[in-house]
Amino acid sequence: MADLDPNDARGQRPGGDRLASVISGPRRGAREVWVEIPSLDGERAAWCYSDQRAYRPGDTVTLFLSATVASVSLSIARDPGDGAVVFSSGVRDAQFYPVPDKVYAVGCGWPAFLTWTLPDDLASGGYLVEIRDETTMLREVIGHHLFIHRRRERTPGALALVASTSTWSAYNDWGGANHYFGTNPEAPRGRATHLSALRPWARGQIWLPSGAPRCVNAIRPRTPGPARYDSIEWAYINGFTRYYALAGWASYERPFLQWAEANDYRFDVFTQDELHDDPALLDDYPCTVFIGHDEYWSREMRDAVDAYVDRGGRVARFAGNFLWQIRLQRATQTQVAYKYDARRLDPEAGTSRMTSAWEDPRINHPGARTFGVNALRGIYAAFGGMARRAARGFNVFRPEHWAFAGTGLGYADMFGDEASIFGYEMDGVDYTFEDGLPVPTGTDGAPQGLQILAMGFATLAESSLPEFENSLMLGDGDAQFRNSLLGEPTTESLERHKRGSGMVVHFTRGAGEVFTAGTCEWVNGLIEGDVYTQRITKNVLDRFSK
Repeated sequence: MADLDPNDARGQRPGGDRLASVISGPRRGAREVWVEIPSLDGERAAWCYSDQRAYRPGDTVTLFLSATVASVSLSIARDPGDGAVVFSSGVRDAQFYPVPDKVYAVGCGWPAFLTWTLPDDLASGGYLVEIRDETTMLREVIGHHLFIHRRRERTPGALALVASTSTWSAYNDWGGANHYFGTNPEAPRGRATHLSALRPWARGQIWLPSGAPRCVNAIRPRTPGPARYDSIEWAYINGFTRYYALAGWASYERPFLQWAEANDYRFDVFTQDELHDDPALLDDYPCTVFIGHDEYWSREMRDAVDAYVDRGGRVARFAGNFLWQIRLQRATQTQVAYKYDARRLDPEAGTSRMTSAWEDPRINHPGARTFGVNALRGIYAAFGGMARRAARGFNVFRPEHWAFAGTGLGYADMFGDEASIFGYEMDGVDYTFEDGLPVPTGTDGAPQGLQILAMGFATLAESSLPEFENSLMLGDGDAQFRNSLLGEPTTESLERHKRGSGMVVHFTRGAGEVFTAGTCEWVNGLIEGDVYTQRITKNVLDRFSK
């Protein structure tokens, strides 16, 4: 959610020239601005992007490539899958292209490298492009790309999964900036208000080696100390984008699909771009799933989901941090988000299209109306200095609900703690307790009849002993932002706005229904084989797929 700045965290990566092609940029004071900008001075590497993020049978995929080696080969395989290659380019000459000024906003503009027309019988799903260095006998993999393909008609028995491509884009710092931080001289902290889709994904968003840490720290600290950020420290040492664990196919959608396919669930995969363009996109599917980290949405995307549910669709959202409105300029493939600066800088400031938080009264479209929860009532736990010793699972409050069938869980039981499913960023809703049960107050748009099934506690501010304060990234910045939006800000209200929660909720609306497990790390329960997380997920998918 916030402008995470690992440059302000201690435990810095040791220097290393071999990473120059991945970690580069101007220096800011005594510290390096850590972004991914290609260079000929570093390791062997290649970067690739496509002219679209999603295709259908018969479409032609155009790939654009720049490399620090003279020849490469490309192969394409379904991901996840059995590794079978569906396309191979053979050895081709490659060239390095300079990065244009403000490439993060305007796109690369490289010449086309190759084209491939998709066969009619190609299965739906994600397709991983693997780039190999053909200048040595080792033929090392030096780059990746991913695009989405779906059949013209629903795959028999398939459910829909919408990949959170707008959030991937928001965290993609390839070329010097994203919506958080970077080298843009025209915005605070150098972040970019406009992001182009015509550039590669940052290293780690599409592919990760085995063992890469997740964003929730693996060890709950036993004593006071500086804040730690396992994934960010690992990224800095190994030359991956600092945001790899926070947004991307490799961390969220891919492991979910691996689990789903191993458990006989089929999915057709879509991008948020497609949802933005086509309000009837999901109509053939009884259930649509969102997974991981889906922070950024356009109004068109929300409208499509709301109408789908009203018509009888069922939404299973195992994701957290539903927060920002964006605008998409589809003709130029550009994503626009002014975020914290929207009231000052957005040309549509003060209107319902302003790219601020959904909870901003000027937008007047609370997030809970769509998914039952919102980010500003939730947010952090078990990440850095945010509730670092918090419980990492959900406490059950309504064990009689069908979602808990076959789990054996009872009132006050916790599930998912061993797999740290309650972590990084969560979503909550305004609530109170009645007879030991959490109930929504309805003050923040929660739909009538919404049930809070399970929950835990989160925070919008970091905490530390004074001697460790220089290790913190966020401080209380998010609490201050929430405080500025919701009423007259005071010192007392700021303390109140530091308090958050993460929730599992269910409600019906129109002819459809919605189940939300409002945490980014639900998928880790599936990765780790947590029996409760798996059973609840199956209960939801089985009910919603009928």
